[in-house]
Amino acid sequence: MGNILGINGLGRIGKLTLWNHIALDHFDGYVINVGREIGNSLDDFIRTIESDSTYGHIDRFLYGASGKKAQIEIINEKQGLLKINGKKVWVLRKERNPLNLPWNEMGVRLVVDCTGVFLDPTVPVDNPRGSVRGHLEAGAEKVLCSAPFKIKDKALSMPEDSKLFVYGVNHHDYNPSQHNILSAASCTTTGLAHMMMPLLENEAASKIVTASMSTIHASTSTQSILDSVPKAGAKDLRKNRSIMNNIILTSTGAAKALEQILPQIKDIGFMADSVRIPTNTVSMISLNITFHEQMNEKLEPVINGEFLNNIYRAAEKNKQKGLLVFSERQNVSSDLIGIRAAVVIEGNDTHTRTGFLKLNSVMLQELGLNAKDNISLPVTHAKIFGWYDNEFGSYVNMLGKLTLHVDENL
Repeated sequence: MGNILGINGLGRIGKLTLWNHIALDHFDGYVINVGREIGNSLDDFIRTIESDSTYGHIDRFLYGASGKKAQIEIINEKQGLLKINGKKVWVLRKERNPLNLPWNEMGVRLVVDCTGVFLDPTVPVDNPRGSVRGHLEAGAEKVLCSAPFKIKDKALSMPEDSKLFVYGVNHHDYNPSQHNILSAASCTTTGLAHMMMPLLENEAASKIVTASMSTIHASTSTQSILDSVPKAGAKDLRKNRSIMNNIILTSTGAAKALEQILPQIKDIGFMADSVRIPTNTVSMISLNITFHEQMNEKLEPVINGEFLNNIYRAAEKNKQKGLLVFSERQNVSSDLIGIRAAVVIEGNDTHTRTGFLKLNSVMLQELGLNAKDNISLPVTHAKIFGWYDNEFGSYVNMLGKLTLHVDENL
């Protein structure tokens, strides 16, 4: 049967993952588990996957304005068998529990779980509601989740066979003999990791006092189109307000997840929040960092906007080539739809301000320091903006690269 990729779930990320791998043309075929019937026939399934309200028709996605068309045909309605551009695509429409999926008999070694449901690697395989470990029991060798892990029992730690990865940042830490359950983190963590890594690798910029970020985030399927009644036990009542009519302040786990991708972050007081806005895709990270400053011979701050932009210019040409883009254009969000990059730095608006943290001798003595004079410590505060197409261009693109990396190392 060749090298067959399994995709569990066909929501936003599931469909775009299929599109991405059709474009990459790496796998020999695909098995897609939907877990239920779609419409009245496979033709309705084709209608579902061939068009997208954000990215248009699959023909334009794959071939642009050339006029070429994707070849999609039904081979066997009962078996759920299609062909897309000559490659077989099986559509499973019965089981939702990963334990009951026929990965072994269909020759699927690698599964991308895009349901957003099975995210706790501590849940045992025989849990009646299903477990991500069910994929392994069903015959898959590796599972890649398209969302961050969520361990519900806070007394439990991350299993040794499970780890978060962001392609281009820590994917080389993947150990095929150890890691069987992987998470590609979140779209925000992906963009943030690529913004932070070049700073942490620079001697001056790595001296961070504190940092915070806000993501100005496009709407997602977890939000309500119209105002709705919260579920029992709901903690954030704002998520039930209409995304069509509101700017909604909410939380994000990006900073906590970032600690698992870049362990140096644990030593930094890092905070994060999210502001949801009524757009369909492309989000922005507003990154605020305070640096320990080093004054030059002219008593001028070393870290300024141009210094930081040069770090990103170098990253774009070297280590993060093809993964980070430095832009000096004045962009708006729609300009970045479909751009294949983990993050696009809005260099035109990188700016800094240097001040002095004043510590008097009494304060220093209270800290146990033998100081007779007051001192002033230079600190520089910086604001850096980064765009990311939270659906395809950043997240699904990076998820796809990680998928190929895992497959090539099976």
